[in-house]
Amino acid sequence: MRGWTILVTDAGRGSAVAIIRSLGRRGWRVIAGASDPLSPGFRSRYVAERIVYPPPAVSPGGFVEAILEAVKRFGIDLIIPVADAAILPLAGERDRIEALCKIAGPDSHAMSVVMDKGRTLELAAQLGVPVPRSAVAASTEEAIAAARTVGWPVVLKPRASSLYPNRNKVEAFHVSFASNETELEAEMRSLEGRSEVLIQEYCPGVGEGVGLLMDRGRPLAAFQHRRIHEVPVTGGASALRESVRLDPTLYSYSVKLLGALEWTGLAMVEFKVGERGPKLMEVNGRVWGSLPLAVMSGVDFPGRLVELFLGASSEPGPEPQLDYRVGVRARNLAMDLIWIGSVLRGRPRYGFLGMPRRSEAMTALLGLLAPGCRSDMFAISDPGPALAEIPKIAGKLWRKAWPVAAA
Repeated sequence: MRGWTILVTDAGRGSAVAIIRSLGRRGWRVIAGASDPLSPGFRSRYVAERIVYPPPAVSPGGFVEAILEAVKRFGIDLIIPVADAAILPLAGERDRIEALCKIAGPDSHAMSVVMDKGRTLELAAQLGVPVPRSAVAASTEEAIAAARTVGWPVVLKPRASSLYPNRNKVEAFHVSFASNETELEAEMRSLEGRSEVLIQEYCPGVGEGVGLLMDRGRPLAAFQHRRIHEVPVTGGASALRESVRLDPTLYSYSVKLLGALEWTGLAMVEFKVGERGPKLMEVNGRVWGSLPLAVMSGVDFPGRLVELFLGASSEPGPEPQLDYRVGVRARNLAMDLIWIGSVLRGRPRYGFLGMPRRSEAMTALLGLLAPGCRSDMFAISDPGPALAEIPKIAGKLWRKAWPVAAA
């Protein structure tokens, strides 16, 4: 097996640490990159070299130049960008970068569709994938008219989670909710003029994600998880999640969507599953946050991703890997502590959504030391990232608990 050299960005994230470990165990040379010199991933025993680059969200040009310098210096064969803030600037300079090495991601057209939630929903509807009732609004007046049609309460989703306007910064957006016109007007104030917004019906249910590795629209491996705790509590990234058996219907919808885009690389298709059946939430066209759970459950997405981009044959391969261990649980410790604190405070931002009971938070707090649940960062054979994460978690909790003193 060739000794490839792979650069993994965003080494402070648990998903990046999972990639670093997976590739390092295979004997490949791993270069870890991050804007924070204290990133936990830098402490992994599997990291051969470390690069500290300018924050890509605020200095995308400096970030790209640092990546190009690293590619030349270390002879990098493949870049695996992890977060949107890294993906967008690299995609903007794709020709320059791919003259030197490969980027583990889909082509520009496929990525542009999944980055735009409106286009994603349009494609899903054409393919018969169930979607929430939605309308696009560019102004508060349009949002109010759309909400009256969609029905209260509504979810406000900017068309893109991240934008790269004028290539001078990466701007991130977040989902919010409204149960009446007053709340809708307040939420739209920060969005109007910055991004078009999807006004969408609220779909109660459980969050389920189908993670896939695709080769030109053909599935190579799949994995499904169920979200148990999310941050924010109203719905977001998974703080605690569990591997579940692959649902044939959700798998079929996911393959249909990514197949239509002839997708190559990793993606996670997110659904809400409730009494009215599954509804597509979005397609996450990058490394997803719960990737460590998939690796723990027996699906080596990172290793297979590298083989796809650096060593794959053009001929169709064997049947996709659909088997893995179910019932495996893993948490993002920092986020799960935030979930516990939010529930204990018991002050929901959106009253109609409610909150989990405080007893659930106490049970979760006591369960932090339960041996049956693993942590994204911790591995007995590679303890460095978890040890490096502890002071970061302490600092984050301090800032949340006493923001004035921390400032």
